[in-house]
Amino acid sequence: MDTFWDDVDRHLVRYGGTFTREIIDSASGSFLFTEDGRRVLDFTSGQMSAILGHSHPRIVETVQRQIANLDHLFSGMLSRPVVDLARRLAETLPPSLTKVQLLTTGAESNEAALRMAKLVTGKHEVVAFARSWHGMTAAAAAATYSAGRKGYGPATPGNFAIPAPTGDWQAQLDLAFDLIDAQSVGSLAACIVEPILSSGGILEPPLGYFAALQAKCRERGMLLIMDEAQTGLCRTGNWYAFERDGVVPDILTLSKTLGAGLPLAAVITSDEIEAEAHARGYLFFTTHVSDPLVAAVGNTVLDVLAEERLDERAAKLGAFLRNGLEDIASRHDLVTDVRGRGLLVGLEIADESMSAPITQRCLDLGLHMNIVQIPGMGGVFRIAPPLTASEEELAMGLGILDEAIGAA
Repeated sequence: MDTFWDDVDRHLVRYGGTFTREIIDSASGSFLFTEDGRRVLDFTSGQMSAILGHSHPRIVETVQRQIANLDHLFSGMLSRPVVDLARRLAETLPPSLTKVQLLTTGAESNEAALRMAKLVTGKHEVVAFARSWHGMTAAAAAATYSAGRKGYGPATPGNFAIPAPTGDWQAQLDLAFDLIDAQSVGSLAACIVEPILSSGGILEPPLGYFAALQAKCRERGMLLIMDEAQTGLCRTGNWYAFERDGVVPDILTLSKTLGAGLPLAAVITSDEIEAEAHARGYLFFTTHVSDPLVAAVGNTVLDVLAEERLDERAAKLGAFLRNGLEDIASRHDLVTDVRGRGLLVGLEIADESMSAPITQRCLDLGLHMNIVQIPGMGGVFRIAPPLTASEEELAMGLGILDEAIGAA
């Protein structure tokens, strides 16, 4: 008798929501395969990370080759894959972003970015969006407001939330910083933001907002940190989502998509900020900093993104996906909005109570979806398929989603 689910109940810590009651046996391309033989279309790219799909042959080959040669080193040692990836990332970015530190997770990269900003500015206060998600470690969690704040005691001192922009966003931003100034002890170090708030419901600040936000930071001597865990590396139709706004952050963090599903993250900043941090004794020494195995994977990810022009593909497929979602919205009153950019799209439904049944119905029909439930807003499906998905696979997902909503 298979005791798998008994072992789950007996031995696994439940770390958020409930576990999907399917045993995933393998994955390939845009699909997951269960032990029962079911094929499930993955509309979330794993945890919004597998931008090249699952088990991409180039990634498989790189891992097999690299792990047989050089996998892990003492944190003070360097290898060619690490330095190559740092150089190549800098080459994809504006000329002010030149210095790279390679880490493992989004939380870790944001932790390092905030630590660096505090050290360089000599200040400690941090501003973030009220629907933000930056991670579950100390400073990152303190700057996360979309979930996980209750029951854990005091957060890191000096953290402030500002509303995600709606309506007259300039007046809203002015008021937000009036309130920040009133609460600040004169130690504003940084503002950390996602270009598109994913856990906040795929909310995209309007054009001009980030330029105005950067001006607020400059006036106060704050550094602007952009967290492109989900938006970075071609998903939005540009290599980086901040490109749309003509605003270059002081510090950029990447994760998720950089490793295409493997644990790889980066902190990227300017020569000037890195030099000041180093002069002040910047310390972020971790077990897996500058690991060669995942750095080699990162180089392969950049190869595939460039060779296959996946930024252009994301824009084209994103238009196809959005047209299909808008068609669904036109036929179902339950759907109230479609938003996002490229292959990071949100579908909002009015009735929060329908979120779980629609999600389960999608899974029953062979489509894995993720929904953000926002009190007072209903629910927002976060749709982020691999950039390698085909139009036929997107059409299949749209058909299943249409059927699931129609049955709600």
